[in-house]
Amino acid sequence: MQKKRLDSLDALRGFDMFFIIGGEAFIHTWATYSNWPPIVWMSSQLHHSDWNGLTFYDCIFPLFIFIAGFSMPLSFESQIQKLTQLSHPNPQSKILFHLLKRTLILILLGVVVNGFFKFQGYENTRIASVLGRIALACLGAGILVLYTSVRTQIIAFVSILVGYFLLVRFYPVPDFGVFDFTKEGNVTAYFDRLFLPGKLHRKVYDPEGILSTIPAICNALMGAFTARFLLKNPLKLDSNRLLGAMFFIGGGLIVVAELWALVFPINKIVWTSSFVLITGGISIWFLTFFYWFVDVMGFKNVVQPFIWIGTNSITIYLAVHNIINFESTAHYFLDGMLQNSTIDAQNFVIASGVLCLQLAGLYFLYRNKLFLKI
Repeated sequence: MQKKRLDSLDALRGFDMFFIIGGEAFIHTWATYSNWPPIVWMSSQLHHSDWNGLTFYDCIFPLFIFIAGFSMPLSFESQIQKLTQLSHPNPQSKILFHLLKRTLILILLGVVVNGFFKFQGYENTRIASVLGRIALACLGAGILVLYTSVRTQIIAFVSILVGYFLLVRFYPVPDFGVFDFTKEGNVTAYFDRLFLPGKLHRKVYDPEGILSTIPAICNALMGAFTARFLLKNPLKLDSNRLLGAMFFIGGGLIVVAELWALVFPINKIVWTSSFVLITGGISIWFLTFFYWFVDVMGFKNVVQPFIWIGTNSITIYLAVHNIINFESTAHYFLDGMLQNSTIDAQNFVIASGVLCLQLAGLYFLYRNKLFLKI
């Protein structure tokens, strides 16, 4: 397996994070200000589906988990090699300890992002979080990648998705019955009400709840499978055929997902098996394009801002969630020149200013090789 860092992976991670930081507001305000049809359409895709269905915004979270999974085989192989050279008696145990420590740190950071330091009491503190789901999904996939064969990982992948489908489809929820696929009546919401500590994000369910985190392990596993296929190239394909095969595999997953959706709807909140497969297929398509564009064609400079974001993704995620108020800073510098502008123009310029401030900070960190690693 190749040892070099993939610029395309950093760029794709940055592209993914772009919409979580200032990119979403930038596009929404641009759409309102310009009313340009392509941007209006993009804006319409930057909302989560209310229940069943899929938007581009629904793909952002699973794409991040997929990217984390992609990094595992390469990272673990490198770490094991270094630890073996240092005569470490059990390299896997040291890597597992790091995985567990990282999981705990991310869960705690997720609680901080949820407002822990507002000290509103345990019952008003949300324990589940985006960072928590990333941590637990990567822990589950990481243990499988670290200790089991690819064959076992594939069996686990299929077993999780099928087992989850059977559980959600046939478990009788008290007062709701079998497969009452509503926000309050599905088994994942029932399980969260019973066992998830702290406050539920949506009162009767939590979009990052306990049961619905289990199938997210498969998003990370798909990343690991893709890494082995792309970097090891077991079929010995040339670059064009390799990328074509990846595009075909991604399309195949999407077709299977659409067929499965006939009996198990595509749903981000429940994180259904069909949702896992369709977002996995889309993730492979995105990776295929970025790998071709950045690593094969060599257009790294074009996506450089995404690389700044992608190499410090945790830093900027924490910064924009209650740590740094970029919007206030943008208002401080720009309000004076916007006094006679329309509201739509003001909103667009402020959103642009926020994005510029974020990118400037990330460029500074990248230029000085300052990276937050957990």
